[in-house]
Amino acid sequence: MRRLNRKKTLNLMKELDAFPKVPESYVETSASGGTVSLIAFTTIAFLTIMEFMVYRDTWMKYEYEVDKDFTSKLRINIDITVAMRCQYVGADVLDLAETMVASADGLIYEPVVFELTPQQKELQRMLQLIQSRLQEEHSLQDVIFKSAFKSASTALPPREDNSLQSPDACRIHGHLYVNKVAGNFHITVGKAIPHPRGHAHLAALVSHESYNFSHRIDHLSFGELIPGIINPLDGTEKIASDHNQMFQYFITVVPTKLHTYKISAETHQFSVTERERVINHAAGSHGVSGIFMKYDISSLMVTVTEEHMPFWQFLVRLCGIIGGIFSTTGILHGIGRFVAEIIFCRFRLGSYRSTSVPLPDGHTSNHLPLITENSTH
Repeated sequence: MRRLNRKKTLNLMKELDAFPKVPESYVETSASGGTVSLIAFTTIAFLTIMEFMVYRDTWMKYEYEVDKDFTSKLRINIDITVAMRCQYVGADVLDLAETMVASADGLIYEPVVFELTPQQKELQRMLQLIQSRLQEEHSLQDVIFKSAFKSASTALPPREDNSLQSPDACRIHGHLYVNKVAGNFHITVGKAIPHPRGHAHLAALVSHESYNFSHRIDHLSFGELIPGIINPLDGTEKIASDHNQMFQYFITVVPTKLHTYKISAETHQFSVTERERVINHAAGSHGVSGIFMKYDISSLMVTVTEEHMPFWQFLVRLCGIIGGIFSTTGILHGIGRFVAEIIFCRFRLGSYRSTSVPLPDGHTSNHLPLITENSTH
């Protein structure tokens, strides 16, 4: 009884077989079929390799939402070299809430030589080249996000020539914590002193002839410091054409959450617009000589997430490639054989010419003569 049930079950499963097998004696092979099969297998192998490369690659997904964090402090990372002696310049931040953050809270004034060594010039030139490519091809920013913590810092290496030249510039570097509101970070003549209406700089003791706000921005960023991330002002160098010259940078800071397979950090991206002009009160160009960076905080927050193709999606795409190529090549091969048979059949029929056969009654017949075995001898 059990054997009978097994046979019924097997017979039922055979009837449900959607892939019937054809005996090998009924299968006809051909050279054209072998050629098409070779092309199909080669195409499948090539597309499979390409699809695997796509599967290994990742991409960055950007999402936008309203930034609801207004209580935390904003960190500003600074590394700027000014072509003036350290005792002549002062740096500080003043925000819209009239809160002053002095440079003594986190910045270091280091006397240096403004002119770069050949090695430093080469690294700066490479950084400026990367900046120009980033402005032309925005997709390179995704590559920088992926390589964060793997790339080296953008800061210039220390001098190795042990120059005996006396320092003629001041490197201001470090970080400051400010309120998360719009503000103004500036470097100008004289040290800053606070007073009830804001603050002032003691510039009266410095001669106008010693003003030189030529500067080089080795690094400027907002938020958590992430090595390998290139910011818009990194590598910027400005040479002053006049003693009384103002350099202005208008910066829009965008809070950013970065989530990759290597890091997870909260940082800030920013865009910048530059302007410079000579201070000439007689010509109506008023202001104060110095370097001014006016920043504003965007109300939107960007979440950048590195994503990867799921394995099941890779399998589905791979099955689609294999099945699609087999079906397409089979259809094309069938159409090709059909067209070839029609052409060859017409060629063969055209090779036989009609002949006239005399009949006994004096008429002629244009039909082809019947070929028999006796007629061949």
